[in-house]
Amino acid sequence: MIKLIVGSRGSGKTKQLVDMINKAVETSSGNIVCIEKGMQLTYDLDHRCRLVDMDEYNIKGCERFYGFVAGLLAGNYDIQGLYIDGILKVLDGKLENLGILLEHLDKLAGEQVDFVVTVSADAGALPESVKKYAG
Repeated sequence: MIKLIVGSRGSGKTKQLVDMINKAVETSSGNIVCIEKGMQLTYDLDHRCRLVDMDEYNIKGCERFYGFVAGLLAGNYDIQGLYIDGILKVLDGKLENLGILLEHLDKLAGEQVDFVVTVSADAGALPESVKKYAG
């Protein structure tokens, strides 16, 4: 399952994401992972959440990001929640690539992993391929 948190910059998406992560850590029997650009959330997240910095692995573009996430899931079958903050940063702000990436991630996740992704964009600007995940 993929859930999007959509809104313009400064609308509280990251705060909402942090609250969801910390709640998931308390209630989940599996591992929780958060992927972000930089390590701004280090002190906001429960220490049991695995925080991964995209910059540390030089991830840019749809294909590299998908491969990175697939590798994370292949290396740890216990991941139940994967949270991604600022997905458009890795896609250079290209909304058209987001729909493709989300479709691939949805297939990868299946029923085992819940994805929550923040998208810094106006909900009306989302392409149809992305809107189906924003509901």
